[in-house]
Amino acid sequence: LEDPYENMGAQLLKEAATKTNDIAGDGTTTATVLAQNIVNEGLKNIAAGANPMLLKRGIEAGTAALADKIRSMAISIDDKSEIASVASISAQDTSIGELIADVMDKVGKDGVITVEESRSLEFETDYVEGMNFDRGYLSAYFVTDSDTMEAVIEDAYILIHDKKISSAQDIIPILEKLVQTGRKNLVIIAEDVD
Repeated sequence: LEDPYENMGAQLLKEAATKTNDIAGDGTTTATVLAQNIVNEGLKNIAAGANPMLLKRGIEAGTAALADKIRSMAISIDDKSEIASVASISAQDTSIGELIADVMDKVGKDGVITVEESRSLEFETDYVEGMNFDRGYLSAYFVTDSDTMEAVIEDAYILIHDKKISSAQDIIPILEKLVQTGRKNLVIIAEDVD
């Protein structure tokens, strides 16, 4: 957006939706609608003379109280049949619910399930061990095998960083530790890199 304030708001909203999706795997629309309503009501209250800092504290207190209430009402399900029941209701199809329960049973609570649209009418499952990333190397200069266009790094330290790396200064302490170990290979997995 051209207006810097509108752009800042849009970026915050985008970040809220992305964070919600990363944590819950769903709920981006709910997060967006809630954020918009919080902004609208906040602006109304400020225009009516409310103290912005008190308003912020009130929103934070309300958020904490609501999160506590939701946690107290949450029902933990571990049984495969309960998972199938919930998934069947969500999908409005018992066969899909049972398939999801089977997949969850195989990958466990910490596993990742990705649903993709198929060109066939059948349901297929594909299990991938390890980690899978939707992006690859940052630059073609990292390619070690020009035939397959792969970057193969062996005996490497792996740095996983959940934020954007804006400059080398952000990771210098880690690079210094790496030099002390005598190993040279480092793979960095980050949200983004400038």
